[in-house]
Amino acid sequence: MNNTGKKCVFAGTFDPPTLGHKALIEDCLRLFDEVVVAVLVNPTKQPCFTIEQRKEMLALTVGKNERVKIREFSGTATELLREEQTDIYVRGIRNGVDLDYENANLYASHKLDKDMLTVYLPCRQELLHVSSSIVRNSLQFQTPIDEYVTKEVQDYIRNIYCK
Repeated sequence: MNNTGKKCVFAGTFDPPTLGHKALIEDCLRLFDEVVVAVLVNPTKQPCFTIEQRKEMLALTVGKNERVKIREFSGTATELLREEQTDIYVRGIRNGVDLDYENANLYASHKLDKDMLTVYLPCRQELLHVSSSIVRNSLQFQTPIDEYVTKEVQDYIRNIYCK
């Protein structure tokens, strides 16, 4: 399959990055030449991990891939797209709740930039149960996280929590 020669942006909190995030990035790489993965600074959320830790875990999650750029961002999706010189914003959808949430954001973003193109990619069925919240809950209760994150991220988190 030929790539379209386009770049997309996939943004999120990634607290921490999961196998679901990894799968979505892999799907993006099938469609686009470059994927910008932006770790958002969201003032309404209190993340468990620092921005730098989340960026490091994302790098571990995707491995070395010159087609993936990891960065942080504080601002609107439309500002991020302008900075990255693309109009394509990718969002992952697990269920109807995600779709409702993403549509509300889409309509608000279109008021800021009508040329923004949001692409929804469905979650792989075997990953529907995976979320960063589940990982954080598992860490709180000291239960396994191996079905939610890569081995590299497990080791990274273990080093943070065991020091």
